[in-house]
Amino acid sequence: MKTKLVCDCLAALFIVIIIALGCTQKAGQKETFPLIPLVEEKKEVPDSTVLLLHRQHHPHNVLERRSLPGPFEVPGMKYYAEHVVTLDKLVVINPGPGEYVHVMEGQRHGYQNLTIGITETFPGGAPPMHTHEGEESHVLLEGDILYALGDTLFTLKAPYMINIPPMVPHAFKNIGNKTANLVVIFPTNVWKYDVLDYFPFEK
Repeated sequence: MKTKLVCDCLAALFIVIIIALGCTQKAGQKETFPLIPLVEEKKEVPDSTVLLLHRQHHPHNVLERRSLPGPFEVPGMKYYAEHVVTLDKLVVINPGPGEYVHVMEGQRHGYQNLTIGITETFPGGAPPMHTHEGEESHVLLEGDILYALGDTLFTLKAPYMINIPPMVPHAFKNIGNKTANLVVIFPTNVWKYDVLDYFPFEK
């Protein structure tokens, strides 16, 4: 009887430990906001003009140009409701392992010179090394991020803002234990980026 009670207690303790470990893992991987609607990015082979532009800025090869798929309907911006977009109305993309982005592409929402994304960067998650034709800014209020900016690797602890110059190869990796929500800002109303054949972080 006593032996059975001890075995039952150990079994219960084992189950509690397994559940706790499972919850801890899920807590690190859980998205802050629902990852819907998830869409496949449009991927194009770069033309000679794009390749020439890259050759002027860095030594890496361009694998593909990515953008959002169409078609879409531009709001009339006549009523206040058309000036507001909630996160559940934004498309979500998955640029790399453990990396998702809620994308507010300006041309789809009445902006002339602005595009904003909010990432769901899971622990260990990272986009591929890539470039943009214009500058970019990241804003992070909580978390720890490892950056690759050109040939330089460095770590930043939130809160911070960072400026990424045009055509500079870059990527980032969440080295914290919670999902990071970076706000990424572009002075253009088109979401597009070029993926390079180089990944700076250990897999």
